[in-house]
Formats: sequence, C-alpha cells, structure tokens
Amino acid sequence: MLVLALDTATPAVTAAVVELGVTGGPEVLAECVTVDARRHGELLAPSIEAVLAEAGAGLGQLSAVVAGVGPGPFTGLRVGLVTAATFADAIGLPTYGVCSLDAVAYPPWEAPSPLLVATDARRREVYWATYGPGGHRLTKPSVDRPAEVPTDGCRLARGAGALIYAEVLRLPVGEPTYPPAVALVALAASRLQAGAPSEALSPLYLRRPDATEPGAAKTTLRR
Repeated sequence: MLVLALDTATPAVTAAVVELGVTGGPEVLAECVTVDARRHGELLAPSIEAVLAEAGAGLGQLSAVVAGVGPGPFTGLRVGLVTAATFADAIGLPTYGVCSLDAVAYPPWEAPSPLLVATDARRREVYWATYGPGGHRLTKPSVDRPAEVPTDGCRLARGAGALIYAEVLRLPVGEPTYPPAVALVALAASRLQAGAPSEALSPLYLRRPDATEPGAAKTTLRR
C-alpha cells in the first residue's frame, strides 16, 4: 500500500510517499523535507504535490494518511493536522496519528540506558520524553526548560531540542534531528496492515497557544 506521511510538529515541514508491504519495513518512494519554522502553511501543500509527482502516485493509489500529532507549537502543528484531515476526507482515506517524539526515537534504541528525545518548543523550552530498549516510551510527552528535564541514566539524546541545548542537557546527540517519514509509517504499520478504523488526528499541544482572544473592551466613564 502507498501511504502519505506528513509532519509539521517541528521546524521541518515533511511530506512523503511511503510504500508499505504486507511483510517487511516501509520504503520511502519520495520525500520532501524543508526546515523553516515560519512557513508551514506555504510549504506543505506544494510538498505534497511534489512527492506525489516524484513517486508517480495518483490520488487513487493512496491507501491512508499518517501524520505526526506532536507535541509541537500550535500554528505549525495545526497546519499539518488540518491538511492531513482535509486531504484524507476529500479522497476518502483513513488517517492515523503518531507521536512525533516517538518518530524521532525510531529506529529503536537497543542499549539498556534510556534515550532522551527533545524537540524545540520555543520560549527556551523543549518537548521531551524518554525511551527504553526497543523504543518503548518510558515517560509521557512533556514540556519544560532544558535544565528541568530529568536526564539521569540517559546516555544519548536525539532531536533538535537536544542539539540546541546540548550544553545544558550534557548528552551526546545522535540522529535523527526531526521526525522521519519512514518512522511515522513504521510506527503506524500494524494499524495500517490490519485495516484499523480511521483515527481522529488529535494534536498534542501541551500548552496554550501564544495568541489569545482579546478581552472585552473597557468602558471609560466621562464626567
């Protein structure tokens, strides 16, 4: 089956066409990754068009859409999930969500010490979680200042947040930096192959958006 994979939970705007067989791992046929934290809305649709053309895949050949659900900053993450849901609804495809931190933790970390995954949450904070052998998540996704992230026992970190705050976290940083499309599909593979029911793409924001609705106008009394 051919799967459209999308992720906009980080500054990397990712779109890919991935082939998933009945057995064996997923294979990326075409992938477009552009790192630009301010242009998710401008870049995603052209990226989808480009990877479909490169893979030679028509809309009728796609079987599902897999999207990273964060955690991530509000605007960028929303662009990806709204696009994924709208695209899938328009052509009648099921959607499946994957935690974007889990995708960075793929391929699985096999050493006995935990792996830290941290992405950039802006405001001098990181989204983070820790993982055990085989990629099993040990902690729920959280958002904190780098100095507040518990790193006891960790021997390696991944993700852009880990790279930016390497001096604070004091861990060597490995690849990948951003959620790879192949990881998104690999983590959804069992649901895809089983033909599981379509899932609502619920975003992991972890905090309120920067923009807020203005309050009621104040009335000035004149005497």
